[in-house]
Amino acid sequence: MSLEDRKKKIIAKTSFGLEDVLIDELKELGIIEIEKANRAVTFYATKEELYKANIWLRTANRLIMPFKEFTIKSDDDLYNQIKKIEWEDIFDVTQTFAIDSTVFSPLFNHTKYAAFKAKDAIADRFRDKFDKRPDVDTTNPHIRINIHINADNICTVSLDSSGDPLFKRGYRDSRSIAPIKEDLAAGLILLSGWDKQSTFVDLFCGSGTLLIEAAMIACNIPPNINRAVFGFMNWKNYDEQLFDDIIDEALDEEIDLVGKIIGVDNDGRVMGMSRANIQAAGLTDKIELHKKDFNAFKAPKEAGVIVCNPPYGERIGENVDELYTTFGDNLKAQYDGWNAWMISSNMDALKKVGLRPSRKIKVFNGSLECRFMKYEMYKGTKRIHKLEANA
Repeated sequence: MSLEDRKKKIIAKTSFGLEDVLIDELKELGIIEIEKANRAVTFYATKEELYKANIWLRTANRLIMPFKEFTIKSDDDLYNQIKKIEWEDIFDVTQTFAIDSTVFSPLFNHTKYAAFKAKDAIADRFRDKFDKRPDVDTTNPHIRINIHINADNICTVSLDSSGDPLFKRGYRDSRSIAPIKEDLAAGLILLSGWDKQSTFVDLFCGSGTLLIEAAMIACNIPPNINRAVFGFMNWKNYDEQLFDDIIDEALDEEIDLVGKIIGVDNDGRVMGMSRANIQAAGLTDKIELHKKDFNAFKAPKEAGVIVCNPPYGERIGENVDELYTTFGDNLKAQYDGWNAWMISSNMDALKKVGLRPSRKIKVFNGSLECRFMKYEMYKGTKRIHKLEANA
């Protein structure tokens, strides 16, 4: 197995609603052979491009590389086909491995059995060749293998090039009660169309994820620049010098912050988490924090963008109708000329904002179906704005 000879197909997993954003990210990396799928994007990459994609992609959560495909007729057939693969060319017997499986085939009653047969096949091949079996480690394996068997019994075998999910940037030391994952936070910011120079405000900043992702976007800092380990580092064909060169090049591309990035929250505990996370990301000098209720915070003079993740009312006893009403009133009172975006799974509470959204984008925060809403806060009335625009 080699990436040097030709480009390989890569599947980038992402969240629903972020596929087009991910495509744009790949194009920025110079990758052009791209195809959109459901919660995924496929593309073709050299080894260098695969390394870069793992470092630079903000909205991907995992990059897997399919390298073998075959049709099976039984569980024993799966075992035999997997055993034929030259696993010793991919990893060493002293390394650990794990198998993730997705199975739609009628040949298997459950996914775990297919993973069990594949695990035995790999271990037995090593035992036959080296009189020793590699260990399985489901928590932190050197090699993560993906087995996908569709309803037509076509089995696709892939290697996970990322290892841990890519949303694990390494800066989150503390977590608030209802955090937003890093890849979704970055995706929302990119969906907002923020110009990376005007003021960016999160009025419910919590543990600071949106602020940190915004700062990294504005300063052109790769989201995974500080990650110590990627899955591809444990492959036998890993090129350490190439990876070091890519990191050096990425570090040289950082730019200075032009505008302001501001976080507001009235909870002192989560503000402490935010400070810790911002410090861990090395962004303390780029982000401004205010321990205040959003309604008491005075809007900056220069108009910009608001992106926030307010409470959804998911916790017992939490009533957000009044909160959303106050939020809408505050936008009308203070934020003329701003674009305000908010994500929520509470469709009824969103109606309490009292503003007509100019965009609604369906996304998921974990398992929660949400809407990412855009409110354009015109100076003066909307009618006057339209007349001025048409003049």
